[in-house]
Amino acid sequence: MSASELALAEEEARPRKRAPWGVVALVLLSGLALIRNGSGEFDVGPPQPATAAADSRVPEATFAGVAQPLPYAVPDRVRIPVIRVDAPVVPVGLDPDGWVSAPPAEDPNLAGWFTGAVTPGEKGTAVLVGHVDNTQGPAVFYGLGALKKGNRVEVSRADGKTAVFEVYGIEVFDKNDFPGDRVYGSKGAPELRVITCGGSFSQQNGYQGNVVAFARLVEVR
Repeated sequence: MSASELALAEEEARPRKRAPWGVVALVLLSGLALIRNGSGEFDVGPPQPATAAADSRVPEATFAGVAQPLPYAVPDRVRIPVIRVDAPVVPVGLDPDGWVSAPPAEDPNLAGWFTGAVTPGEKGTAVLVGHVDNTQGPAVFYGLGALKKGNRVEVSRADGKTAVFEVYGIEVFDKNDFPGDRVYGSKGAPELRVITCGGSFSQQNGYQGNVVAFARLVEVR
């Protein structure tokens, strides 16, 4: 490998500069779909968060133990045992129109890690996205709204470690009033947001909201 090729490889391997959340939040607050292609064409819609599971604004003292932050390492798989999620993770960025991209809709069992955020386990707020359904039926995060406080989300990383997050809130936000700062803002600890489409559905506009699971790192395996 030449010196120029080596320099290019080293540059590509470095963690990317984090996206300014204010800009991303502004994009999402414009009211269009964060994750597109949800069909909503099924007799029974995806579960919605229960009232008891909704409020994510809980006191810090409710966390018995928060694990120490991990270094940068790309995620490669997400597991949410209680809703039977076990899916590979691919990197996603912003599409040409400035929207957060989603994994290819043709593969229903695929999640995306937003590369403009930290990796799961790093200090800050990591973001995983995925479809609620596609034209064939339910997709990877169809059951996300059924999560409850205390459920676990496990993210395997390229460094061989598994970051285990505990859900402390799950809510549905209208896409016309999406609280970007609250969802994406850093809490000073390693956190995770898992996002899919949800809320009511119309043929004209698709899903009217986003289901967001809020979780915090509690264990590293």
